[in-house]
Amino acid sequence: MNRIAESELIINPRGAVYHLDLRPEEIAGTVITVGDPDRVREVSKHFDSVEVRSQHREFITHTGYIGKKRITVLSTGIGPDNIDIAVNELDALANIDFNTRQIKSRLVSLNIIRVGTSGSLQGDIHADSLVASTHGLGLDNLLNFYRMEQNEEEKQLLHSFVTHTQMHGQMIFPYISSASASLIKHFVKGFHQGITVTCPGFYGPQGRVLRLGIRYPQLIDRLTDFRFGPHRISNFEMETSAIYGLGKLLNHNCLALNAIIADRVNKQFSKYPKAAVENLIVRTLEIFSEHI
Repeated sequence: MNRIAESELIINPRGAVYHLDLRPEEIAGTVITVGDPDRVREVSKHFDSVEVRSQHREFITHTGYIGKKRITVLSTGIGPDNIDIAVNELDALANIDFNTRQIKSRLVSLNIIRVGTSGSLQGDIHADSLVASTHGLGLDNLLNFYRMEQNEEEKQLLHSFVTHTQMHGQMIFPYISSASASLIKHFVKGFHQGITVTCPGFYGPQGRVLRLGIRYPQLIDRLTDFRFGPHRISNFEMETSAIYGLGKLLNHNCLALNAIIADRVNKQFSKYPKAAVENLIVRTLEIFSEHI
């Protein structure tokens, strides 16, 4: 088996992976990812105990227990580029032997659950609602750097999306990946479900206009109007497709859960965004305790 070179997998002097600054024993089999570093303590305050606290750059990690179940919460920062770092390094912690620098013969599938905030793209999904993403549809191009294969449903859905939006080749090459069936089945009651579009930015890429004109002013209308059988686009944000795509390639179980704080159709913003996020955190941890 090939040895992974020092320039490709960077391990620091304490035996921790480069960006996350974590050693393999410091992560649990279930990892909650949050974009905001301050949200880590908002999740871990619900743990019964915390055994690991680590911080390096925007990557803050707490690992602890809820009852007898071990769980990690990790901040990734914003955007698919940070997800590329976080998911690859989580996989390295689980599936690469740091002593031999070789891929382990027995691979581990992590549960990676994003708990984030998002903007709604449907008039009936109001601010403070919760969404579980059936798919992550990427407008960010990250997964186009990897050898990615899509199943037949994903191919058909993507073809329908490209035909509807006419976006292919203008700025982006969209891709799509599905949620883990073993995880999303637990997030039905109290959750809207739909396709989450992932954008590579917050302003122009999500159709916001401040001082700059945008190339695709009809973006929100096209996303809102899209249908493929029972599927519709429920929301958009900046991480889900990268998590789903990398997770699929690395054989991890991934799910994205979002509190809606911006209603882009009705042009409203949550009056209580912190309460909406807290509701999502509590609900996620309750379901983790009972089912995952």
